[in-house]
Amino acid sequence: MQIIENSKVKEKLYVEKLENGLTVMIIPKKGIQKKYIIWGTNYGSNDSTFVVPGETDITEVPKGVAHFLEHKMFEQENGKNSLDVLTALGVNANAYTTNNHTAYLYECTDNFYKALDELMDYVQHPYFTDENVEKEKGIIGQEIMMYDDYPDWKVYLNALECMYHKNPVKLDITGTIETISKIDKNILYKCYNTFYNPSNMAIVVSGDFEPEKLLEEIKKRLIDSKSNGEIKRIYEKEPKEIVKPKAEQNMEVSKPLYTIGIKDILAEEKEKVKKHIAIEILLNLIIGASSELYKNLYDIGNTYSVPSIDYEFDKNYAHILISGQSNNPEELYKMFKDQVQKFIKQGINENDFERTRKMIYGEYVKEYNDVTSISRMFLSDYFKGINSFEYLEEINTINLEYLKQMLKDVFDENNMIISIVKN
Repeated sequence: MQIIENSKVKEKLYVEKLENGLTVMIIPKKGIQKKYIIWGTNYGSNDSTFVVPGETDITEVPKGVAHFLEHKMFEQENGKNSLDVLTALGVNANAYTTNNHTAYLYECTDNFYKALDELMDYVQHPYFTDENVEKEKGIIGQEIMMYDDYPDWKVYLNALECMYHKNPVKLDITGTIETISKIDKNILYKCYNTFYNPSNMAIVVSGDFEPEKLLEEIKKRLIDSKSNGEIKRIYEKEPKEIVKPKAEQNMEVSKPLYTIGIKDILAEEKEKVKKHIAIEILLNLIIGASSELYKNLYDIGNTYSVPSIDYEFDKNYAHILISGQSNNPEELYKMFKDQVQKFIKQGINENDFERTRKMIYGEYVKEYNDVTSISRMFLSDYFKGINSFEYLEEINTINLEYLKQMLKDVFDENNMIISIVKN
Protein backbone atom coordinates (compact mmCIF):
# COMPACT_ATOMS: atom_id res chain seq x y z
CA MET A 1 0.00 0.00 0.00
CA GLN A 2 1.10 3.50 -0.76
CA ILE A 3 1.23 5.74 2.33
CA ILE A 4 0.73 9.49 1.92
CA GLU A 5 1.40 11.45 5.09
CA ASN A 6 0.44 15.03 5.90
CA SER A 7 2.40 16.52 8.76
CA LYS A 8 0.11 19.53 9.14
CA VAL A 9 -2.82 17.44 10.36
CA LYS A 10 -0.72 14.42 11.39
CA GLU A 11 -2.82 12.10 9.21
CA LYS A 12 -1.87 9.18 6.99
CA LEU A 13 -3.70 8.08 3.86
CA TYR A 14 -3.22 4.46 2.79
CA VAL A 15 -4.00 3.93 -0.89
CA GLU A 16 -4.15 0.72 -2.89
CA LYS A 17 -5.23 0.31 -6.51
CA LEU A 18 -6.35 -3.32 -6.87
CA GLU A 19 -5.85 -5.53 -9.92
CA ASN A 20 -9.46 -5.01 -10.98
CA GLY A 21 -8.93 -1.22 -10.97
CA LEU A 22 -10.76 -0.44 -7.71
CA THR A 23 -9.06 2.26 -5.60
CA VAL A 24 -9.22 1.77 -1.82
CA MET A 25 -8.34 4.68 0.49
CA ILE A 26 -8.05 4.21 4.26
CA ILE A 27 -7.54 7.02 6.79
CA PRO A 28 -6.97 5.39 10.23
CA LYS A 29 -8.18 7.31 13.30
CA LYS A 30 -6.84 5.66 16.45
CA GLY A 31 -9.17 5.67 19.43
CA ILE A 32 -12.20 6.96 17.50
CA GLN A 33 -15.37 4.94 18.15
CA LYS A 34 -17.21 5.81 14.95
CA LYS A 35 -16.40 4.02 11.70
CA TYR A 36 -17.42 5.32 8.26
CA ILE A 37 -17.26 3.74 4.80
CA ILE A 38 -18.33 5.17 1.47
CA TRP A 39 -18.23 3.31 -1.86
CA GLY A 40 -18.62 5.54 -4.87
CA THR A 41 -18.75 5.26 -8.62
CA ASN A 42 -17.64 8.08 -10.89
CA TYR A 43 -21.11 8.23 -12.42
CA GLY A 44 -23.61 11.00 -11.88
CA SER A 45 -26.54 12.75 -13.47
CA ASN A 46 -24.34 14.47 -16.08
CA ASP A 47 -23.29 11.15 -17.65
CA SER A 48 -26.14 10.33 -19.99
CA THR A 49 -24.20 10.26 -23.29
CA PHE A 50 -21.19 7.96 -23.50
CA VAL A 51 -19.33 5.23 -25.39
CA VAL A 52 -19.15 1.88 -23.59
CA PRO A 53 -15.57 0.51 -23.42
CA GLY A 54 -15.05 -1.89 -26.32
CA GLU A 55 -17.88 -0.35 -28.38
CA THR A 56 -17.79 2.38 -31.04
CA ASP A 57 -21.43 3.52 -31.06
CA ILE A 58 -22.59 6.36 -28.81
CA THR A 59 -25.09 5.36 -26.12
CA GLU A 60 -27.60 7.97 -24.98
CA VAL A 61 -29.89 7.21 -22.03
CA PRO A 62 -32.73 9.24 -20.48
CA LYS A 63 -31.91 11.90 -17.89
CA GLY A 64 -32.16 10.60 -14.32
CA VAL A 65 -30.77 7.07 -14.79
CA ALA A 66 -27.90 7.49 -12.27
CA HIS A 67 -30.35 8.52 -9.53
CA PHE A 68 -32.84 5.80 -10.55
CA LEU A 69 -30.06 3.19 -10.30
CA GLU A 70 -29.14 4.41 -6.82
CA HIS A 71 -32.74 3.87 -5.70
CA LYS A 72 -32.92 0.36 -7.19
CA MET A 73 -29.60 -0.96 -5.87
CA PHE A 74 -31.00 -1.76 -2.39
CA GLU A 75 -33.64 -4.17 -3.70
CA GLN A 76 -32.41 -7.78 -3.68
CA GLU A 77 -33.50 -10.95 -5.46
CA ASN A 78 -34.29 -12.67 -2.14
CA GLY A 79 -37.01 -10.06 -1.53
CA LYS A 80 -35.07 -8.16 1.11
CA ASN A 81 -34.16 -4.50 1.02
CA SER A 82 -30.50 -3.96 1.96
CA LEU A 83 -31.29 -0.65 3.67
CA ASP A 84 -33.58 -2.54 6.07
CA VAL A 85 -30.90 -5.22 6.65
CA LEU A 86 -28.30 -2.56 7.49
CA THR A 87 -30.69 -0.68 9.78
CA ALA A 88 -31.42 -3.93 11.65
CA LEU A 89 -27.67 -4.24 12.29
CA GLY A 90 -27.75 -0.85 14.04
CA VAL A 91 -25.79 1.01 11.37
CA ASN A 92 -26.80 4.31 9.78
CA ALA A 93 -26.85 3.60 6.02
CA ASN A 94 -27.64 5.85 3.08
CA ALA A 95 -26.87 6.63 -0.57
CA TYR A 96 -26.84 9.75 -2.74
CA THR A 97 -26.37 10.89 -6.34
CA THR A 98 -24.63 14.08 -7.49
CA ASN A 99 -23.77 15.49 -10.91
CA ASN A 100 -20.56 13.45 -11.08
CA HIS A 101 -20.80 10.49 -8.68
CA THR A 102 -23.09 8.07 -6.87
CA ALA A 103 -22.20 6.77 -3.40
CA TYR A 104 -23.34 4.09 -0.94
CA LEU A 105 -22.33 4.47 2.69
CA TYR A 106 -22.85 3.67 6.31
CA GLU A 107 -21.50 4.69 9.70
CA CYS A 108 -21.48 2.67 12.89
CA THR A 109 -19.73 1.89 16.15
CA ASP A 110 -20.47 -1.88 16.09
CA ASN A 111 -21.12 -4.58 13.48
CA PHE A 112 -18.84 -2.94 10.91
CA TYR A 113 -17.87 -6.20 9.16
CA LYS A 114 -21.42 -7.64 9.19
CA ALA A 115 -22.56 -4.40 7.55
CA LEU A 116 -19.64 -4.63 5.11
CA ASP A 117 -20.96 -8.04 4.01
CA GLU A 118 -24.28 -6.43 3.10
CA LEU A 119 -22.83 -3.29 1.48
CA MET A 120 -20.44 -5.21 -0.73
CA ASP A 121 -23.13 -7.74 -1.61
CA TYR A 122 -25.84 -5.36 -2.79
CA VAL A 123 -23.52 -2.95 -4.64
CA GLN A 124 -22.11 -5.89 -6.64
CA HIS A 125 -25.44 -7.70 -7.29
CA PRO A 126 -28.07 -5.52 -8.97
CA TYR A 127 -31.55 -6.95 -9.38
CA PHE A 128 -33.86 -5.25 -11.87
CA THR A 129 -37.17 -6.58 -13.19
CA ASP A 130 -39.86 -5.01 -15.35
CA GLU A 131 -42.14 -4.94 -12.31
CA ASN A 132 -39.74 -3.36 -9.80
CA VAL A 133 -38.61 -0.75 -12.34
CA GLU A 134 -42.21 0.29 -13.09
CA LYS A 135 -42.99 0.51 -9.38
CA GLU A 136 -39.96 2.77 -8.80
CA LYS A 137 -41.13 5.22 -11.48
CA GLY A 138 -44.10 6.11 -9.30
CA ILE A 139 -41.91 6.61 -6.21
CA ILE A 140 -39.35 8.79 -8.02
CA GLY A 141 -42.16 10.66 -9.81
CA GLN A 142 -43.50 11.71 -6.40
CA GLU A 143 -40.00 12.79 -5.37
CA ILE A 144 -39.70 14.94 -8.52
CA MET A 145 -43.06 16.64 -7.82
CA MET A 146 -42.08 17.19 -4.19
CA TYR A 147 -38.83 18.95 -5.19
CA ASP A 148 -40.80 21.12 -7.63
CA ASP A 149 -42.54 22.58 -4.57
CA TYR A 150 -39.28 23.38 -2.69
CA PRO A 151 -38.42 27.09 -3.08
CA ASP A 152 -34.77 26.46 -2.06
CA TRP A 153 -34.39 23.89 -4.84
CA LYS A 154 -36.14 26.02 -7.48
CA VAL A 155 -34.05 29.13 -6.77
CA TYR A 156 -30.92 26.95 -7.19
CA LEU A 157 -32.05 25.23 -10.41
CA ASN A 158 -33.24 28.52 -11.91
CA ALA A 159 -29.79 29.99 -11.25
CA LEU A 160 -28.14 27.13 -13.14
CA GLU A 161 -30.57 27.58 -16.04
CA CYS A 162 -29.60 31.26 -16.20
CA MET A 163 -25.92 30.29 -16.54
CA TYR A 164 -25.89 27.20 -18.76
CA HIS A 165 -27.09 26.70 -22.33
CA LYS A 166 -26.33 23.00 -22.83
CA ASN A 167 -24.38 21.63 -19.89
CA PRO A 168 -26.40 18.92 -18.09
CA VAL A 169 -25.44 20.41 -14.69
CA LYS A 170 -28.47 22.70 -15.15
CA LEU A 171 -30.86 19.72 -15.10
CA ASP A 172 -32.45 18.17 -12.04
CA ILE A 173 -30.44 15.13 -10.87
CA THR A 174 -33.67 13.10 -10.62
CA GLY A 175 -34.63 13.74 -14.26
CA THR A 176 -38.25 14.57 -15.14
CA ILE A 177 -41.49 12.57 -15.09
CA GLU A 178 -41.13 12.27 -18.88
CA THR A 179 -37.48 11.12 -18.94
CA ILE A 180 -37.83 8.51 -16.19
CA SER A 181 -40.87 7.04 -17.99
CA LYS A 182 -38.42 5.84 -20.69
CA ILE A 183 -36.15 3.93 -18.27
CA ASP A 184 -36.33 0.12 -18.35
CA LYS A 185 -34.32 -2.72 -16.81
CA ASN A 186 -32.08 -3.05 -19.92
CA ILE A 187 -31.01 0.60 -19.64
CA LEU A 188 -30.30 0.13 -15.92
CA TYR A 189 -28.19 -3.00 -16.51
CA LYS A 190 -26.27 -1.31 -19.35
CA CYS A 191 -25.43 1.72 -17.16
CA TYR A 192 -24.62 -0.50 -14.18
CA ASN A 193 -22.25 -2.71 -16.21
CA THR A 194 -20.57 0.35 -17.73
CA PHE A 195 -20.17 2.62 -14.71
CA TYR A 196 -20.16 0.22 -11.74
CA ASN A 197 -17.01 -1.49 -12.96
CA PRO A 198 -14.34 -1.48 -10.19
CA SER A 199 -12.00 0.60 -12.38
CA ASN A 200 -14.54 3.44 -12.23
CA MET A 201 -15.07 3.16 -8.46
CA ALA A 202 -13.38 3.98 -5.16
CA ILE A 203 -13.88 3.02 -1.51
CA VAL A 204 -12.90 5.36 1.32
CA VAL A 205 -12.90 4.20 4.96
CA SER A 206 -12.05 6.10 8.13
CA GLY A 207 -12.01 4.89 11.73
CA ASP A 208 -9.91 2.84 14.15
CA PHE A 209 -8.59 0.24 11.65
CA GLU A 210 -5.40 -1.62 10.83
CA PRO A 211 -5.19 -0.67 7.12
CA GLU A 212 -3.67 -3.96 5.89
CA LYS A 213 -6.27 -6.07 7.71
CA LEU A 214 -9.15 -3.91 6.47
CA LEU A 215 -7.86 -4.10 2.89
CA GLU A 216 -7.81 -7.91 3.07
CA GLU A 217 -11.40 -7.92 4.38
CA ILE A 218 -12.50 -5.73 1.44
CA LYS A 219 -10.65 -7.96 -1.08
CA LYS A 220 -12.34 -11.10 0.35
CA ARG A 221 -15.76 -9.63 -0.39
CA LEU A 222 -15.04 -8.55 -3.97
CA ILE A 223 -16.44 -10.66 -6.80
CA ASP A 224 -14.11 -11.57 -9.68
CA SER A 225 -14.18 -8.85 -12.30
CA LYS A 226 -11.77 -7.13 -14.64
CA SER A 227 -11.13 -3.50 -15.39
CA ASN A 228 -13.20 -2.59 -18.45
CA GLY A 229 -11.11 0.38 -19.60
CA GLU A 230 -11.93 4.05 -19.97
CA ILE A 231 -15.49 5.23 -20.52
CA LYS A 232 -15.72 8.01 -23.10
CA ARG A 233 -18.18 10.60 -21.78
CA ILE A 234 -19.70 13.00 -24.29
CA TYR A 235 -20.81 16.51 -23.41
CA GLU A 236 -22.05 19.22 -25.74
CA LYS A 237 -19.79 22.26 -26.07
CA GLU A 238 -20.92 24.95 -23.65
CA PRO A 239 -20.70 28.62 -24.70
CA LYS A 240 -18.74 30.86 -22.36
CA GLU A 241 -21.61 33.37 -22.11
CA ILE A 242 -24.53 33.14 -19.68
CA VAL A 243 -28.06 32.44 -20.96
CA LYS A 244 -29.84 35.35 -19.23
CA PRO A 245 -28.99 37.69 -16.32
CA LYS A 246 -32.09 37.08 -14.17
CA ALA A 247 -34.81 34.59 -13.25
CA GLU A 248 -37.82 35.26 -11.03
CA GLN A 249 -40.44 32.84 -9.73
CA ASN A 250 -43.38 33.27 -7.37
CA MET A 251 -43.79 30.66 -4.63
CA GLU A 252 -44.97 30.45 -1.01
CA VAL A 253 -42.05 31.96 0.95
CA SER A 254 -41.91 34.08 4.11
CA LYS A 255 -39.06 36.18 2.72
CA PRO A 256 -37.60 36.30 -0.81
CA LEU A 257 -34.85 33.78 -1.58
CA TYR A 258 -31.96 34.59 -3.90
CA THR A 259 -29.04 32.86 -5.55
CA ILE A 260 -26.30 34.91 -7.18
CA GLY A 261 -24.39 32.86 -9.74
CA ILE A 262 -21.10 33.56 -11.50
CA LYS A 263 -20.28 31.33 -14.46
CA ASP A 264 -16.59 30.47 -14.62
CA ILE A 265 -14.21 28.72 -16.99
CA LEU A 266 -12.37 25.56 -15.96
CA ALA A 267 -8.99 25.92 -14.30
CA GLU A 268 -6.01 24.02 -15.65
CA GLU A 269 -5.46 20.67 -13.96
CA LYS A 270 -2.54 21.84 -11.82
CA GLU A 271 -4.37 24.99 -10.69
CA LYS A 272 -7.77 23.54 -9.66
CA VAL A 273 -7.09 23.48 -5.93
CA LYS A 274 -5.29 26.82 -5.78
CA LYS A 275 -8.09 28.55 -7.70
CA HIS A 276 -10.76 26.95 -5.47
CA ILE A 277 -9.04 28.23 -2.31
CA ALA A 278 -8.55 31.72 -3.78
CA ILE A 279 -12.24 32.00 -4.68
CA GLU A 280 -13.22 30.80 -1.20
CA ILE A 281 -11.03 33.52 0.34
CA LEU A 282 -12.47 36.17 -1.99
CA LEU A 283 -16.08 35.21 -1.28
CA ASN A 284 -15.46 35.43 2.46
CA LEU A 285 -13.78 38.83 2.04
CA ILE A 286 -16.61 40.18 -0.13
CA ILE A 287 -19.75 38.83 1.58
CA GLY A 288 -18.66 36.53 4.43
CA ALA A 289 -19.63 36.84 8.11
CA SER A 290 -16.94 39.43 8.96
CA SER A 291 -17.13 41.39 5.68
CA GLU A 292 -18.02 45.08 5.41
CA LEU A 293 -20.82 44.23 2.95
CA TYR A 294 -22.51 41.73 5.27
CA LYS A 295 -22.38 44.24 8.15
CA ASN A 296 -23.99 46.92 5.95
CA LEU A 297 -26.70 44.53 4.72
CA TYR A 298 -27.43 43.47 8.30
CA ASP A 299 -27.53 47.08 9.57
CA ILE A 300 -30.11 48.16 6.96
CA GLY A 301 -32.21 45.04 7.65
CA ASN A 302 -31.73 43.51 4.20
CA THR A 303 -30.41 40.18 5.49
CA TYR A 304 -30.50 38.31 8.80
CA SER A 305 -28.08 35.44 8.27
CA VAL A 306 -24.77 34.93 6.50
CA PRO A 307 -25.30 33.78 2.89
CA SER A 308 -24.08 30.31 1.93
CA ILE A 309 -21.15 30.59 -0.46
CA ASP A 310 -19.89 27.81 -2.68
CA TYR A 311 -17.62 27.17 -5.64
CA GLU A 312 -18.76 24.11 -7.59
CA PHE A 313 -16.62 22.59 -10.32
CA ASP A 314 -16.02 19.36 -12.18
CA LYS A 315 -14.58 18.08 -15.48
CA ASN A 316 -16.79 20.31 -17.64
CA TYR A 317 -18.22 23.17 -15.57
CA ALA A 318 -17.37 25.68 -12.82
CA HIS A 319 -19.46 28.32 -11.07
CA ILE A 320 -19.90 30.33 -7.89
CA LEU A 321 -23.19 30.28 -5.96
CA ILE A 322 -24.15 32.73 -3.20
CA SER A 323 -27.54 31.99 -1.61
CA GLY A 324 -29.70 33.31 1.18
CA GLN A 325 -32.83 35.24 2.19
CA SER A 326 -33.21 38.96 1.66
CA ASN A 327 -35.98 41.56 1.99
CA ASN A 328 -34.70 43.16 -1.21
CA PRO A 329 -32.59 40.77 -3.33
CA GLU A 330 -32.13 43.30 -6.16
CA GLU A 331 -30.61 45.84 -3.75
CA LEU A 332 -28.39 43.13 -2.21
CA TYR A 333 -27.23 42.10 -5.71
CA LYS A 334 -26.36 45.71 -6.61
CA MET A 335 -24.43 46.16 -3.35
CA PHE A 336 -22.58 42.88 -4.03
CA LYS A 337 -21.52 44.04 -7.52
CA ASP A 338 -20.49 47.45 -6.15
CA GLN A 339 -18.36 45.75 -3.48
CA VAL A 340 -16.62 43.60 -6.13
CA GLN A 341 -15.80 46.76 -8.12
CA LYS A 342 -14.52 48.47 -4.98
CA PHE A 343 -12.14 45.53 -4.33
CA ILE A 344 -10.95 45.61 -7.96
CA LYS A 345 -10.25 49.37 -7.85
CA GLN A 346 -8.94 49.79 -4.29
CA GLY A 347 -7.29 46.41 -3.76
CA ILE A 348 -7.54 43.95 -0.86
CA ASN A 349 -6.44 44.76 2.65
CA GLU A 350 -3.49 42.54 3.55
CA ASN A 351 -4.56 42.04 7.17
CA ASP A 352 -8.07 41.01 6.10
CA PHE A 353 -6.57 38.60 3.57
CA GLU A 354 -4.27 36.96 6.16
CA ARG A 355 -7.06 36.70 8.73
CA THR A 356 -9.43 35.10 6.20
CA ARG A 357 -6.79 32.70 4.93
CA LYS A 358 -6.09 31.53 8.50
CA MET A 359 -9.81 31.11 9.16
CA ILE A 360 -10.27 28.94 6.04
CA TYR A 361 -7.15 26.93 6.89
CA GLY A 362 -8.66 26.30 10.33
CA GLU A 363 -11.87 25.02 8.70
CA TYR A 364 -9.85 22.63 6.51
CA VAL A 365 -8.02 21.27 9.56
CA LYS A 366 -11.29 20.88 11.49
CA GLU A 367 -12.66 18.55 8.80
CA TYR A 368 -10.04 15.97 9.82
CA ASN A 369 -11.68 15.59 13.24
CA ASP A 370 -14.69 13.80 11.78
CA VAL A 371 -14.56 10.44 9.97
CA THR A 372 -17.66 11.36 7.92
CA SER A 373 -16.17 14.64 6.63
CA ILE A 374 -12.82 12.97 5.87
CA SER A 375 -14.33 10.09 3.89
CA ARG A 376 -16.79 12.12 1.84
CA MET A 377 -14.15 14.76 1.11
CA PHE A 378 -11.55 12.26 -0.12
CA LEU A 379 -14.08 10.47 -2.34
CA SER A 380 -15.47 13.65 -3.91
CA ASP A 381 -11.99 15.09 -4.50
CA TYR A 382 -10.69 11.77 -5.89
CA PHE A 383 -13.27 11.84 -8.69
CA LYS A 384 -12.05 15.37 -9.54
CA GLY A 385 -8.45 14.15 -9.73
CA ILE A 386 -7.49 15.76 -6.41
CA ASN A 387 -5.89 14.43 -3.23
CA SER A 388 -7.63 16.29 -0.38
CA PHE A 389 -4.28 16.92 1.36
CA GLU A 390 -3.48 19.35 -1.50
CA TYR A 391 -5.76 21.99 0.05
CA LEU A 392 -3.59 22.08 3.19
CA GLU A 393 -0.44 22.54 1.09
CA GLU A 394 -1.74 24.97 -1.55
CA ILE A 395 -3.33 27.49 0.81
CA ASN A 396 0.10 28.89 1.75
CA THR A 397 1.03 29.48 -1.91
CA ILE A 398 -1.72 32.07 -2.39
CA ASN A 399 -0.69 35.71 -2.23
CA LEU A 400 -2.40 39.06 -2.82
CA GLU A 401 -1.29 39.22 -6.45
CA TYR A 402 -2.91 35.87 -7.25
CA LEU A 403 -6.06 36.94 -5.40
CA LYS A 404 -6.28 40.18 -7.42
CA GLN A 405 -5.90 38.22 -10.65
CA MET A 406 -8.71 35.82 -9.67
CA LEU A 407 -10.92 38.77 -8.72
CA LYS A 408 -10.54 40.29 -12.18
CA ASP A 409 -10.76 37.01 -14.11
CA VAL A 410 -13.66 35.35 -12.31
CA PHE A 411 -15.85 38.13 -10.85
CA ASP A 412 -16.86 39.56 -14.23
CA GLU A 413 -20.30 41.23 -14.21
CA ASN A 414 -21.00 39.86 -17.70
CA ASN A 415 -20.94 36.35 -16.21
CA MET A 416 -23.13 37.16 -13.18
CA ILE A 417 -26.80 36.22 -12.78
CA ILE A 418 -29.42 36.37 -10.05
CA SER A 419 -32.26 33.96 -9.39
CA ILE A 420 -35.09 35.12 -7.09
CA VAL A 421 -38.06 33.29 -5.58
CA LYS A 422 -40.59 35.54 -3.86
CA ASN A 423 -44.25 35.70 -2.86
